Amino acid sequence: MLKWYEVKEQAAGHKRLMLLWYIYNIAGKNAVKFIVFFVTLFAFIGAPKIRKCSQKYLNIASGNGSIFHSFRHFLNYSYGLVDKMEMFTDKFSFKNISFADEDVKKILYDDLLKKRGIYFLCSHLGNINAMRTFFRSGEVIDDIKVNLFLEANQCKIFKDFINKISSDNPITAYPVENIDVTTSIELKDKLDSGEILFIAGDRVSAHNKDAVFKHNFLGHNVFFPLGAFKFALILGAPVYFIVCTAEKGGNYKIHLKKFEFEGRRKEKLQQLEKQYVEFLEDLTKKYPLQFYHFYDFFNI
Repeated sequence: MLKWYEVKEQAAGHKRLMLLWYIYNIAGKNAVKFIVFFVTLFAFIGAPKIRKCSQKYLNIASGNGSIFHSFRHFLNYSYGLVDKMEMFTDKFSFKNISFADEDVKKILYDDLLKKRGIYFLCSHLGNINAMRTFFRSGEVIDDIKVNLFLEANQCKIFKDFINKISSDNPITAYPVENIDVTTSIELKDKLDSGEILFIAGDRVSAHNKDAVFKHNFLGHNVFFPLGAFKFALILGAPVYFIVCTAEKGGNYKIHLKKFEFEGRRKEKLQQLEKQYVEFLEDLTKKYPLQFYHFYDFFNI
């Protein structure tokens, strides 16, 4: 089976990405999306293994694993990268972002205003980078410090490109490869002082493949990274599940759920795992073309 860390980056190369950035500044977003369409088409044709994984996933998630549907899956991902480019240069408007549930939005705002550190369990569904626009908008408070975990060696070309064009970036990134006791203490202190942390809960670590739990997802057994969930309980901050989905008209919607459960540690961990997977599964069914795992996600 093809693992996510075995998938080679399909980026166009640093110089070509910079060329797209210049075209964006001269001709606008639609011109870039026109070019990206054809770049994606060539990448789609030249990546049979990844295409096969996409079709298998789509057949399970939506019952439609056709070539056309798979290409739309690839194209949505590529267009999401164009949006990410805008988000990291502060050219994406907060007016284009809304919340799926106003009640949960109020709970989040209350936690942020109280300077309570927040542990966001995100995923590779949608485009979590929309939250950068939210935090930089000053909608709640204008001094939010953000921390996140990243795989240092994944999508390196695109990450380097984003870092080069990005506006001032108040984000501290931690390589997941280097998590240790010192990291835990540092992040505990940060969360206690009101900072926030993002960590993906849907991709098994390439460096700790056995630290997993198995859960039913879309009717199949899937492995999830145990560390992301244990870490949430260790740090003791409020935990939110979060997904940001692309909508019509270039808009994004923030889906949130605050995890609340009283019980023993083992029961709490089991509930955290269960509720997260159910949250992710529900939104994957609604947005199957925005679940960006181009590898053998299912253990079949």
